[in-house]
Order: sequence, then C-alpha cells, then structure tokens
Amino acid sequence: MPTPPPHVPPHYEWAYAALTRELAAMQREVSSYPDSASLYRAVAGLPNTGGVLVQHCAGNLRHFVGAVLGGTGYIRQRDLEFTSQGLSPDALVDELQRTQTDVAHGFAALHAVDPDAPWPGALPAGASYTVRGFLQHLTSHVAYHLGQLDYHRRLVTGNVAGVGAMDVTAMSPLP
Repeated sequence: MPTPPPHVPPHYEWAYAALTRELAAMQREVSSYPDSASLYRAVAGLPNTGGVLVQHCAGNLRHFVGAVLGGTGYIRQRDLEFTSQGLSPDALVDELQRTQTDVAHGFAALHAVDPDAPWPGALPAGASYTVRGFLQHLTSHVAYHLGQLDYHRRLVTGNVAGVGAMDVTAMSPLP
C-alpha cells in the first residue's frame, strides 16, 4: 500500500487505503466504458446501471465521510443518485475525484476521534455504529458496488478484461 498522506491517523489507515483503492478502481472502470450511453444501459437482472452505481457511491462517501466527518458542507441528494442519467465518463471521473478529496478531508478530521466512539452523524434506519464499525461498513458497501460496476461494464461492453479492481498490492501492509 502506498504510504498514506500524513493527515490520516494511523488507526484509520486501513479504511483510507481501502476507500482510495476502490475509488481509483471505479475511475478505471468508468474510463473503460466507450460512452455515456453504455454507462446507463439497463441490463435485465441488474438493478442499477454503471452510472447510477458511481453516483450512489460518490454521494454516499461525500456525505458520510466528507460532510459528516470532514465538515465539507456537501449536501446529499440521494434520490438523484438513482435517477440522474447521461453523465459522461469524464463527468463521473471528475465526481470520483471530488469524492476522493472529500474523503481525504474526512480522514484528516479523525485525529482526535476514538475509533470506538459512536458515529457522529445520523445513520439510516436508526442504525448504531462506532466510527470504526461504520467505516468498515462504508468500505464494504463501496467494494460491493464496485463489483456490480465491474459486471455491468463487462456485460454492456462485451469486454471481459478486468481493470485491476481488487489490486491486492494497493492494500499491502505498511512496513
């Protein structure tokens, strides 16, 4: 794993590394679609298109990590994540890059936060998590949707080649 930026507290490096890896993989996935139409092509049996999955993951992380932890001021419009269509691959990559910036802000704010403290923001359906627990949930959530994005891209493009979505070297232990 590349050395995390100095703003990431040591006990949160694992989550930052995982989210950074997944966001970079999402950018590679999006860049592998030939056009906007294929990103939003519905496939029988799949509940979401590639573009929707990217918008949902970006909105989720920009809200929970960027705004709740980092105070970025991002205001989530969750319904639009599932209904907005036709964004270009470049626009989605730009959104993923803004997400990465917001994630960095969120992790920078964690220096004085105990991993076992309650999550500082509201959670869906009255869920209750510690900071560590919810960060684990978020990393799993993004990885789950990254897998769905990968399958969607392969189905609509006919290209079964991978993009290194689960690069194990990006998560190697620190020295």
